[in-house]
Amino acid sequence: MDTVHTMKNTLKLRIHIAPVGFEIDRIIIPAKKMRADKVWLIGHSNLSEDKARPFLEKIRKALEKNNIEVQEITADRYRLFDIVRVVKEIILQEKQHDIYLNVASGSKIHAVGLMMATMIFDDRTNLNPFYAQAKDYHHTKVTEPQTTGIEEIHDLPTYQIQTPPQKQLEALKILVENNGKMKKKDMAEKVIEAKIIEVNAKIGNQSQATFASLDKNIISPLENAWGYVRTEKIGRNRWIHLTDEGRWASEFLI
Repeated sequence: MDTVHTMKNTLKLRIHIAPVGFEIDRIIIPAKKMRADKVWLIGHSNLSEDKARPFLEKIRKALEKNNIEVQEITADRYRLFDIVRVVKEIILQEKQHDIYLNVASGSKIHAVGLMMATMIFDDRTNLNPFYAQAKDYHHTKVTEPQTTGIEEIHDLPTYQIQTPPQKQLEALKILVENNGKMKKKDMAEKVIEAKIIEVNAKIGNQSQATFASLDKNIISPLENAWGYVRTEKIGRNRWIHLTDEGRWASEFLI
């Protein structure tokens, strides 16, 4: 019994990730042709405004009829970084399997979000974005699919985008959790407490060494290299603020 359980856990599955727009065949046909074991369907997070919900239900029934497991998750279809965040979470959850990302099944924002999500990871050997070229295109109402059939499935390359080191992301998370604004001394306490930085100094130089390490390893890179924070002196205190770029990046990086 234990042996069977272990073998099941180590089996490498074929996982598809497909945003749901106004397409049906572009999800179902690739899943069947590529022998998907599971398909993650990404619906719109605002259910009351989701005009594609009937399509999702039809897709679910068709996939399950073909013995393909279906998981449903939602993201705001109009917010790029929310899509990136959700796709990243799926990839992390399914990281032991082969993952296929369908960039043709949703909107253009969905397609960009899927490709961006693949760029975050250092190891992308199991990430396989693809474009399902439709056979026939239609000008129809939103109650009908925009395309039918699949002419060809094209593999797409993956690239890497640079992201801050993990310790800087952990410090950025602390700033986000404190409403994007902190005194430098408060952040120093938090990063020491979280063991993000370690300071080896004599007791008399502890405070000075802590600030120096915080500046060198955390604040300066996040401000000057990434533009995620800005510093400001108010009275006797130095404040660290989250920038717009930092807020956007934090949506999917942390």
